[in-house]
Amino acid sequence: MFLGVAAGAFGAHGLKDYFVDHPTYEAIYKTAVQYQLIHGLALFAIAWATTQWPGALTTWAGYFMVLGVLIFSGSLYLLVLTGTGWFGAITPVGGVSMLAGWATLTIAAWRS
Repeated sequence: MFLGVAAGAFGAHGLKDYFVDHPTYEAIYKTAVQYQLIHGLALFAIAWATTQWPGALTTWAGYFMVLGVLIFSGSLYLLVLTGTGWFGAITPVGGVSMLAGWATLTIAAWRS
């Protein structure tokens, strides 16, 4: 969550002039920050869930979520900061990992 807030502040202040020259990158950067922050909160929920439904499913939900944030938001940050378009091809892998985290958490809750 700390890094998400820092990335948001960096984008709003440190990259303001960059986004004037590259306006399409601003929305991409905001998406990366938004998903990082939302899934940071999800990790708190998963931490709580491990106390309610201990086991491999909740642990895996956390792993999937962390991996998803790293790949999804990380690839978008790299795309924006480097201008290298192929980073966008990696982004869906992170999205699938986050979906796997949500699905695994849902299954853990349902099985309890």
